[in-house]
Amino acid sequence: MAETHQPSGAVGAQDDIELRLGASLVHLPIIRSVAASIAMRADFDLDAIADLRLAVDEACSTLITRAVEGSTMVCRFTISENQLLFRGAVASGDAEAPSTASFGWRVLTTLADSASAWAEPGSQNGQRNWIHIELAKRKPAFT
Repeated sequence: MAETHQPSGAVGAQDDIELRLGASLVHLPIIRSVAASIAMRADFDLDAIADLRLAVDEACSTLITRAVEGSTMVCRFTISENQLLFRGAVASGDAEAPSTASFGWRVLTTLADSASAWAEPGSQNGQRNWIHIELAKRKPAFT
């Protein structure tokens, strides 16, 4: 079985929600549903919920295609007063972050207010690299 330890970073706030799922495309509906449910409970409007749902889907699809077979995808949602932050990571044989020039990345950055991706080298003893994607969706400002 591939690595399943937590990617770098301290445990989040008490209200953070973290999921660990097999890095498989069959789990995308679960992640989309969780993202939509969290955004709904955080009082996002319907358009922002739809955008977030699609952005999380694109981020997870990108991660899954780079994951080591049989590995775990770690997803964390952090809710603040003004935004919802999503962080996803997988163990990967790739040493580079996903391309920010791809069509999928352009879709992701259109749907989210900010997005970043990076690769974190594995430590010693042949541990796998970790590929991370982070995106944020802010609540729309009402005037």
